[in-house]
Amino acid sequence: MQMAVTAKARSALVMSARLVNEAVSFVAFCVLDLVDFLLCFVFKAVDLWIEADFRPCYCSSTKEAITSSGKILVSEQGGESKIVSLTSSKLRLEDISDTLYSRPSLVSEVSKLTLNELKRFKLEDPVLHSKKVNGHGNGNSRCSTFTVNTTIVEMLQGKFGRHHPHQIPRWSDCDCKYCTSWISSSSSPHNNPNAKASLFVNSHFPTTDGEAGDDVVFIHGFISSSLFWSETVFPNLSSAAKSSYRLFAVDLLGFGRSPKPSESMYTLREHLEMIERSVLEAHNVKSFHIVAHSLGCILALALAVKHPHSVKSLTLLAPPFYPVPKGEAQATQYVMRKVAPRRVWPPMAFGASLACWYEHISRVICLLICKNHRIWEFLAKLITRNRVRTFLLEGFFCHTHNAAWHTLHNIICGTAAKIGTYLDAVRENPKCKVTIFHGRNDEVIPVECSYEVQKRIPRAKVRVIDNKDHITIVVGRQKAFARELEDIWNSTNHN
Repeated sequence: MQMAVTAKARSALVMSARLVNEAVSFVAFCVLDLVDFLLCFVFKAVDLWIEADFRPCYCSSTKEAITSSGKILVSEQGGESKIVSLTSSKLRLEDISDTLYSRPSLVSEVSKLTLNELKRFKLEDPVLHSKKVNGHGNGNSRCSTFTVNTTIVEMLQGKFGRHHPHQIPRWSDCDCKYCTSWISSSSSPHNNPNAKASLFVNSHFPTTDGEAGDDVVFIHGFISSSLFWSETVFPNLSSAAKSSYRLFAVDLLGFGRSPKPSESMYTLREHLEMIERSVLEAHNVKSFHIVAHSLGCILALALAVKHPHSVKSLTLLAPPFYPVPKGEAQATQYVMRKVAPRRVWPPMAFGASLACWYEHISRVICLLICKNHRIWEFLAKLITRNRVRTFLLEGFFCHTHNAAWHTLHNIICGTAAKIGTYLDAVRENPKCKVTIFHGRNDEVIPVECSYEVQKRIPRAKVRVIDNKDHITIVVGRQKAFARELEDIWNSTNHN
């Protein structure tokens, strides 16, 4: 009887805490919606003052578009119509996540309702207007209509980076030698117009003349760098592994010492092409293993699908796979709410919500932290007397807001409808060994994500490590993890 009363009391307490969390979260995020709305105008003013121009943001109004014969005719409400090609060499619409420009909030919904009511009596139907301008208003042609954000149109037209291409980085980004080393590189297109930009690759080559084994490509997670691998796994591999394998840990596009182009949209296609160019093609990699963490798992799966006969094993750490329920019309929006649920508690959920929902607040955070990372690193060393692992700080700080913002949305959210097909393709390739590691205490990506991957790939082995989280799944147990990796590679080679 007493146990039943205790259980009811505990249930009531949990319910009360949940209600308080939701109430506080609603108020807090309404305030944040307003702050982000106001920061939009602040950044536009500062950009205009410092750079004599401002980049369109995703708060910009949407435009109606009509497709016909590979072209889209865009007409903003009350504005001029423009023709934009869908076959741009820089960008393809299907690579862009709608979460970049469609993140419903109280402020945005109220402002849209107000504007729509005002325009309702002043303007004719913008889609109808587009048809007339395009000469297809007779009703005989078959055109599909959709909505395109102003910023996406600007990208399609190649306007980003056109006005001041020499201004790299932007005023709000760090300009230290570490963050801009890619600009001074001899292979940089800024120094050699015929050169193609490539990623920074932390590599290890066998130092002996022993029998060569396969290559291994390491892909880090969100706001991290190749140091996550080169400072943990590389030093702890056995001499036999070091003499057999070539190891390649990349800094993803926009992170660490890799190029951080201001005109890039950091799509899945761009990330994959850069890995292929910088590692597979540059080092003639034919057969290889992949080790990936967090966001890098999505890129690893895409690489495995693209190179099915080359990838021998996939080792995935905390893969962010959120199955989209049947009947869910907007997979990207569903995943965004799973990753960033707009809650103040737990802290990880709050941090993810700030990074995912607020374009301008997250830019302020990058301005305060990333631009001044040398100061924060010095203070961390001073306060902790070098007890903090500085390579984690370097990986966390060294990126641009443009890179983080677009990578988060276009990779994590934008692949929501694709990742299931990637997993199915890997399942149909029995020669690719799949092993998954996950920390039981991971608050960034729940351990259920790994089990969902196993449901799609039944042969995948899942290892849940007790008392470890998103980072300590490797950091702190690097010796054990290095042994586990060697066992995976050796077993694959012996099969």
